[in-house]
Amino acid sequence: MAIEQTLVLIKPDGVQRSLVGEIISRFETAGLKIVGMKSVWADEEFAKQHYTEDIAERRGEQVRRWLLDYIKEGPVVAMVLEGANAVENVRRIVGGTEPKSAPAGTIRGDFSHISFAHADEQEKPVRNLIHASGNAKEAEQEVALWFSEEELHSYKTVHDVHVL
Repeated sequence: MAIEQTLVLIKPDGVQRSLVGEIISRFETAGLKIVGMKSVWADEEFAKQHYTEDIAERRGEQVRRWLLDYIKEGPVVAMVLEGANAVENVRRIVGGTEPKSAPAGTIRGDFSHISFAHADEQEKPVRNLIHASGNAKEAEQEVALWFSEEELHSYKTVHDVHVL
């Protein structure tokens, strides 16, 4: 069992829709520990560090531009969550990238419904409320980008008794 850290961003639409508390509650209820959290309003340079050019290679430059504009349109709540297999468990709680396809019971499945096709037709990003690191390597890079070591705090919770 790997105790991991992973990055979660509640994107501007999640903040603007007042879903921050509900989203955090889902992670805490599952036994994940918040070891860092802050509100950030990303500027262009910081957004480009998060959505690097490799996204343009995978998804196209227009999609990257939409993602850059999206993450800059309002504050995000950035969190580092820690727990057993945190990357995989957070991704399961969040649901698939396309809200229309995300299962009920997941954050995206319960609070959003937009499809890739609709977003493309409207020429805008898929407003899917939340970002979660895709794998352990990405989590390590993203945590280091969004948080300094001084902003991360270790402590015990009741869940640690059941996990460790």
